[in-house]
Amino acid sequence: MTHARLQVFKRWLSRFWVFSPERLWLTSIALRKRGHWMLAFWLKQVNTLVYHNSLAPVATVSPDIHLGHNSIGIVVTGSCEIGERVKIWHNVTLSAGRRIRAAPPSTASGEKGSADGRAFSGPPSRIIIEDDVKIGANAVVIAPRGRTLRIGRGARIGAGTVVTEDVPAGGTMVGPPARLLEHEDS
Repeated sequence: MTHARLQVFKRWLSRFWVFSPERLWLTSIALRKRGHWMLAFWLKQVNTLVYHNSLAPVATVSPDIHLGHNSIGIVVTGSCEIGERVKIWHNVTLSAGRRIRAAPPSTASGEKGSADGRAFSGPPSRIIIEDDVKIGANAVVIAPRGRTLRIGRGARIGAGTVVTEDVPAGGTMVGPPARLLEHEDS
């Protein structure tokens, strides 16, 4: 299929509410919660193929999520919790680091841990995005290993900003380097 035909197909497909990237993502999440993980995976793959995104079916997402520009290039890992009325523009990445690795366990009994001999311990990393947040194009939000990163209610993240620290409610982060522009107490 040529690029022009693919674009026409996408425009035709987007007329149907059920085929929007948000609806496909929410349906994939609902299928996974009901135990249909294989259907959820394949629906995620369809969403990825049609809209060029990677939206994990294990993420927690409010039903009124809005993904700008047909969610092109958006990556959301399963360790994200997204509140109500959140708008995410194109090419945004929301990713949490892996768990902290523990020291290798005692192997006196001959048991093996993970493939490299180390086990994961500690709390998993998470990203919590509260209500009414707007995330600009090409922004990257990364939670450090073993920590929860929180984007406060009504916060704004500017285009191209890399966020690795909490953003207060009502705050606006711009960058690089990321810095708080304004902050209104709620």
